[in-house]
Amino acid sequence: MPDASNPKTVAILGGGPVGLAAAAHALERGLEPVVLEAGPEAGHAIRQWSHVRMFSPWEYNIDRAAARLLGAVGWNAPASGEYPTGGELVAQYLEPLATRTALRDRIRTNSRVTSVGKAGFDKAKTKGRELVPFEIRYENGKGAEALRADAVIDATGTWSSPNPAGTDGRAAVGEEKAQARIAYGMPDVFGKDRVAYAGKTVAVLGSGHSAIGTLIELARLESEAPATQPIWVLRGDTPEKAFGGGANDRLAARGALGSVFAALVAEGKIRIETGFRLTHITEDGNGLRLGAGSGCCGREVDVDRLVVATGFRPELSFLREVRLSLDPALECPPALAPLIDPNVHSCGTVRPHGALELGQPDRGFYFAGMKSYGRAPTFLMMTGYEQVRSIVAEIAGDIEAARRVELVLPETGVCSGPGPSIEGATGSTASCGAPAPKAAALASPRCGPKS
Repeated sequence: MPDASNPKTVAILGGGPVGLAAAAHALERGLEPVVLEAGPEAGHAIRQWSHVRMFSPWEYNIDRAAARLLGAVGWNAPASGEYPTGGELVAQYLEPLATRTALRDRIRTNSRVTSVGKAGFDKAKTKGRELVPFEIRYENGKGAEALRADAVIDATGTWSSPNPAGTDGRAAVGEEKAQARIAYGMPDVFGKDRVAYAGKTVAVLGSGHSAIGTLIELARLESEAPATQPIWVLRGDTPEKAFGGGANDRLAARGALGSVFAALVAEGKIRIETGFRLTHITEDGNGLRLGAGSGCCGREVDVDRLVVATGFRPELSFLREVRLSLDPALECPPALAPLIDPNVHSCGTVRPHGALELGQPDRGFYFAGMKSYGRAPTFLMMTGYEQVRSIVAEIAGDIEAARRVELVLPETGVCSGPGPSIEGATGSTASCGAPAPKAAALASPRCGPKS
């Protein structure tokens, strides 16, 4: 345990679920956590997808140290088997954790971090580097502020830095100019963003759950605004990969999502453009012209709006003066890269890990949460909680606890994060045990929802 008369200060960047969990563990260890949250309230990023229902139930979305803090103030835990929306996660868990427990005096909101470094040392200077604290500079509306800390946990996530639309990882030509008609992530097309999408031709780029969920919502919207036309823009040539395992999926909400989507495609409610490797975007009157390739081999699709659901990447610019070691492809800690490579792993096959894999060359600096995974989309919230438990134990000097694994993942994984709601979608979930149908069999699907 740290010296009670001189506890270590831990700067925690980001006030989302993992950041607040880190602060809860730090308090239990007798440390002095300070949470810097860029938004006006804790959980600011999650509030942006409050309409989305998660794939994992409550039992996998609550950190144990945070639950102990909440229990001390009479908090009533949600039913463990229910699946919360992002908004419910905030209202029933993050909000009381941030405002009703001892964490309320540890969180600085509207505090956007602009740089992190070693006090008085530039990146190239080595001698004596480990003896000085980190200095975190941030803006809070009153001007520049600075915080010195013995350790830093970067749990800022990746929500604010989505991947661009271009097929080569860069912005498509013309993408920045067309921002007014482009949304990233998963807009609330059936709710607060409805006016922007109702009666419009909307292209959705991506093949993950966010893309699928948005397309399902657009198909629902078409029943009320008949001119609404969703177009699935897919870089690959095999759309059936996105349909999942249907009723075979042990995570029922995820399997049902794939079944609903497969049926909508089979019914012709969603137009598909496969092998569309977007290279340029042109504003055309009140709409957009999406282009793939050029010349005689080029293709074009005209739409009113574009939703880019191609994942996220870490923002690293404010860490320029921290000595970092990152995998060249995934931009995550090198020891973590082979464990989370999306070419090999899903979230259910990533083994638990902690301080040993997440520490950086500047001792005392750690990545945690979604940001620790770099560009890999396989992050699991409960894995993030195990990360910060281990990291905080190491900061407190309890190496045995830091190396101990206290998380056992379900056999098939529980994929947390934005997972679209299927409430109100056409039909019902699959009742037979086969995987979702392949594209060639979609004309008369035997499994999945019926019209």
